[in-house]
Amino acid sequence: MTNCAWLNDPNYGNTGPWSFCPNTGADYLFVLLFGLATIGHVIEGIFYRKIYSLVIIIAAAWQTAAFVFRADSIHDPWKSGPYSAWFILILTGPLWINAYVYMVMGRMVWNFIPDKRLCKVKAWRFGLLFVILDITAFLVQLGGASIAAGASSGNGNNNTSKALLGLHVYMGGIGLQELFILGFTFVTIQFHRQLNQQPRTARRRAAFQLLYTTYATLILITIRIVFRLIEYSSGLHSTIPNHESYMYIFDSSPMWLALVLYLIFHPGRLMPGKESDFPSRKDRKELSRMMKNGEMDKQELGLLPVQQPPPVAYEPIGAGYARGASPAPAAKTARFDMETRYHGSGVE
Repeated sequence: MTNCAWLNDPNYGNTGPWSFCPNTGADYLFVLLFGLATIGHVIEGIFYRKIYSLVIIIAAAWQTAAFVFRADSIHDPWKSGPYSAWFILILTGPLWINAYVYMVMGRMVWNFIPDKRLCKVKAWRFGLLFVILDITAFLVQLGGASIAAGASSGNGNNNTSKALLGLHVYMGGIGLQELFILGFTFVTIQFHRQLNQQPRTARRRAAFQLLYTTYATLILITIRIVFRLIEYSSGLHSTIPNHESYMYIFDSSPMWLALVLYLIFHPGRLMPGKESDFPSRKDRKELSRMMKNGEMDKQELGLLPVQQPPPVAYEPIGAGYARGASPAPAAKTARFDMETRYHGSGVE
């Protein structure tokens, strides 16, 4: 437990951000937990060579930095800078995890849905759409958290009202985030239904592992959002903000578990190889052009399931069988030089 003699200093009471004595041991524990998660995601991101892993690396590093600033603020509570940094980072960090979920789902649509689209939205646009929505929620939350953090370092009616304004803006931002999550959950269920119609294969099992990880992460983020809405619904000095155990249980722990889930079920392992990545914009235009001109059909592009060739006919000859004439092969159509890349992907 921290020696919080400064709480009894009347000068601190007029300017300091802390209204209780924080536990440094718990803070150091979460610095360690989030730090290890950051290192783990850096290693897996490099190993699987997935550039989008940078998003969850930032998410983990963001959370780690939040608790580093918190420790600095606890040891030097007279400085408002570390407290403001911690406050902003802890309130906005989970949005990076949310963005990662959206990006992974777009790639799941590309890898596991035959026509590469969900709810009539192309795979590469699907993730982008929800990431843009997530950025919108991020900006609202960042603005609210910044206002609240700047006002919380002082005392007085003016600072209190300003802090409440910031928190109300922030609460609007997390409400917006949850609204987007609900919409995303709806389309994720559509993905689930389409996946159920596919034959049982190793690729399908990989898809379900990622799908259940997505569901679990969305639940963890929602728990955290509900907690934050309840926390600040009664103002700055209600029971919850002044008892840090609630934050560790309902905010930091769920976010750490989300990071661990993606360490265990890493998208780079379940959607391996360069062929699992989105084609470049130039390649997408070329694919569309060839489709439009009839140079390649959807089956060749991997946008429809590949039809298996008909079985070879056998004719009885004496005691055995002789191979009969097979049906004439269909005429070959034009081949795209990157067909092997876009024909299919994932774990076979």
